Amino acid sequence: MGISTDSFDVVVAGCGIAGLCAAVSAAENGARVALLERATLEERGGNTRYTDAYLRMKSETEVSDDFELHLAENGGGYLDPELIKHTTQPFDRWPSIVKTMSFADPELICAFANAAGPTVQWIKSFGVKFDFLPTQFLTKSQPRLLPIGGGLAMVEALAAAAEKKGVRFFYQTTAQSLLLNDEGHVTGLRATDKNSRPLHFLGKVILGCGGFEGNAEMQTRYIGPRAIYLRPVAHGGYYNKGEGIRMALDIGAAPCGDFGSYHAEPIDPRSGRPEPSVFIFPYGILVNQEGYRFTDEAPGTVDAVYESITRKIFNQTNGIAYTLLDQSIHDIPNYPLGLRTDQPPISADSIDRLAKKLKIPASTLQQTIENYNSACQPGLFKPLELDNLHTKGLNPAKSNWARPLLKPPFWAYPVISSNVLTFGGLKVNTQAQVLNQDGGVIQGLYAAGEVVGLYYKTYTGATSVLKGAVFGRLAGLDASQELGKHHA
Repeated sequence: MGISTDSFDVVVAGCGIAGLCAAVSAAENGARVALLERATLEERGGNTRYTDAYLRMKSETEVSDDFELHLAENGGGYLDPELIKHTTQPFDRWPSIVKTMSFADPELICAFANAAGPTVQWIKSFGVKFDFLPTQFLTKSQPRLLPIGGGLAMVEALAAAAEKKGVRFFYQTTAQSLLLNDEGHVTGLRATDKNSRPLHFLGKVILGCGGFEGNAEMQTRYIGPRAIYLRPVAHGGYYNKGEGIRMALDIGAAPCGDFGSYHAEPIDPRSGRPEPSVFIFPYGILVNQEGYRFTDEAPGTVDAVYESITRKIFNQTNGIAYTLLDQSIHDIPNYPLGLRTDQPPISADSIDRLAKKLKIPASTLQQTIENYNSACQPGLFKPLELDNLHTKGLNPAKSNWARPLLKPPFWAYPVISSNVLTFGGLKVNTQAQVLNQDGGVIQGLYAAGEVVGLYYKTYTGATSVLKGAVFGRLAGLDASQELGKHHA
């Protein structure tokens, strides 16, 4: 029996926001499109299906004021100034080594920011509505625009549009490797169906199939052996095995993004629901398995500091810490908004009993809390803004919302780091075309969403869904450009 072969103009791998935007934009331009999805129809949508889909925008047409600056400030490691100065020139005049350096290109950041507003307007045309809704951040420094109905609303609206425009969906079908012609152009991909039978899909390829947070081997290879303490933030992440990144690297694509890192979010390991986050730790203290504090719990608004603090949790014994609170938590308006876990707090009427439940040395925990309580200073508590209510003479200090833990029963929420998305991926240009290791375009190959490497060090919050949508649409438009001219 031969390999089953289907021919299309564009073949898209992945059915999250990136793949759907790519498929719909290509189909709008007249392309015959195949969309491959590892999951079933009922679970399609990748991580997008499970997220609230925060967008770092101050209106439906404008990104936040710090959008480009934050991406640029976290755009790489220690970059060579003699090489970076070339980026003031047009991209086609950059030396090849600069085109393929692992950093966030200024041109790419600018293109991302400029396309965000038009992309949101385009998504609105399929019936998705957006608004500035309440978030799980009780304090925040930047605005967040949300689709009403979350990421699922976008998945369903775009999938319906794709179906209407004739996109053919292939569920439980996994992309495996790329097909090349004698000139090195990508002409399609190899895949397998749910019975592991080989399939060939011919056409230009757009990789929108996520990062590698669902692949233990790749996580350990890139992030390190402590990756055993990570888990995907939602069920969609388990489908992200990294094939899109791997198959492109295998044919000489340039890597980009921080392969050794990921977007960290604090979650309750007891919960199996999507994104069971714990964002109320700034109002209490965080202790590790040994019973010690290890970080300033509140150096800034929670939206700005949670990732760096979650990374510190990840580095503690067994990758776990505990948020300790007392009944003064009820002084905080709507504090349950900062809790997505469906599990109740571990509760006890004394620190000693709480320590036993947490299997933490009771004497150490008691001393930790006494030291903290005695370091808290008098002042006005302002729960919904930075209040400078800090500790004195304590290491590490607590910078805001420092109040003694005195009112039983005492509560504890276990917290681990989830892996929301991996940072390492492929280098692309402003048309979402994948570049090779010499800075040239790999003809016929595009990438979008998590497959694109853009983030370093600290994630620019509320940009990943937007990144998938923007580069997915750019990829679909460029891959179908000649078709659009032909059918015009």
